Amino acid sequence: MTAAAQFAECPPVAPEILAEIKSVLGEGGYSEDALRVEAKLTEWRGKWKGHTPLLVLPKTTEELSKVVKICYEQGVAITPQGGNTGLVGGQIPFGEILVSLERMRAIRDVAPTDDTMVLEAGITLLEAQQIAENAGRHFPLSLAAEGTATIGGVISTNAGGTAVLRYGVTRDLVSGLEVVLPNGDIFRGLKRLRKDNTGYDLKQMFIGAEGTLGIITAASLKLFPVMNSRSVAIVGFETSQKAIDLLARAKQETGGQVEAFELMGRYGLSLVLKNIPDTREPLEAEYPWYALIEVASGDPDGAETSMERLLGAAFEEELILDAAIAQNDTQAAAFWRLREEHSAAEKVEGAAWKHDISVPLSRMAEYMEEGAKAIEAFLPGARLVAFGHVGDGNVHFNVIVPEGMDAKAFNDLRDEGSKVVHDLVHQYEGSISAEHGLGRMKTQEALLYKDPTAVAAMRAVRLALDPKRIMNPHVLF
Repeated sequence: MTAAAQFAECPPVAPEILAEIKSVLGEGGYSEDALRVEAKLTEWRGKWKGHTPLLVLPKTTEELSKVVKICYEQGVAITPQGGNTGLVGGQIPFGEILVSLERMRAIRDVAPTDDTMVLEAGITLLEAQQIAENAGRHFPLSLAAEGTATIGGVISTNAGGTAVLRYGVTRDLVSGLEVVLPNGDIFRGLKRLRKDNTGYDLKQMFIGAEGTLGIITAASLKLFPVMNSRSVAIVGFETSQKAIDLLARAKQETGGQVEAFELMGRYGLSLVLKNIPDTREPLEAEYPWYALIEVASGDPDGAETSMERLLGAAFEEELILDAAIAQNDTQAAAFWRLREEHSAAEKVEGAAWKHDISVPLSRMAEYMEEGAKAIEAFLPGARLVAFGHVGDGNVHFNVIVPEGMDAKAFNDLRDEGSKVVHDLVHQYEGSISAEHGLGRMKTQEALLYKDPTAVAAMRAVRLALDPKRIMNPHVLF
């Protein structure tokens, strides 16, 4: 599947417009270096490769505002990009001006008393966690690409991550935003307030909008107390339903201390053990399903006590088959690595259809069983890897090419095969994109499932803010 064959192209940009943009930015504010630009034009899995007439690298919000004003006046399309870790093609330009926020990295404020910090969009998620830690606070958003993914990108896509169960998704962690609107105006909404009941909560429009309503340049983020104890365990199950049953019990018995509950099937774990160096079996025997559980408490010994009590009771009731509790940070990191390396392990196996879906937690086990049957009926021999954030109903339901099958023949079936998966998701009242967004990849497909009234409302909002449709024009409705 080539990018040119799938995605619409934008018309060429006149040289005089490019010259005007360059004059506004000055030296260092843009790049035409082939190697530097090339790295931002290819999606990290190599699935899509785009092109751009100019890579724009603003240092300040005001610089970006001037560039966007020029583009708006001239009808020139823009694609914003954070760390280029997106999985649905929304950050890859196909003729648009490419705006990278990598130079916007200022720490504008850290206010522990207010439990907020104000960071510019180019700071990585990992750096944000470290900034909070240095202030004696905790910023809980965490995901596998956190060393590269940026604050602006994760907010624009409303990334989920591993701690949703306790802290919510990205939109729950944002108290204010600064955004350059499609006409170049600056929305200055960097508030620290937990309560502000004075009309529409405008920041929520930009969270998850995938750069279609404006470019996020800075964010006010919520901070939380640092937990004094953590406990991480790997647990083996006979069925995925028993894992879900344990989750319900864990939430109740720990009083909300569960921060992560990650589900893994045996086949996915076996690929990690096979393809990722320095990984090892977490339990003495092999089991059909596994869960990685993390509990955190303000009590110095609270997490360990809660985990031991929970797993002890689960053993007695034969809810679980085996378990191992990490004895130190190194072992805890090794357990987490088994979950986080799933995508890298899959990549070694060849072509795959990636599905980032969510269904009601009460129906997740049933969905995965029916989904596996549906994929096998559609393409016998297809290898299914199911894993994800079961705590919030999100499963990465990925289909790997059957052994011996030609990759092109497999990819030619992708749209039809994904429709099998997504039709079933719709029947289960779920979503075809739990945390990755729609991007270019899923925008048209989503029209099959989204409520028409909701689509009309989103189109109306977009028309009001961007009547010329210059912001990520081929993304969303």
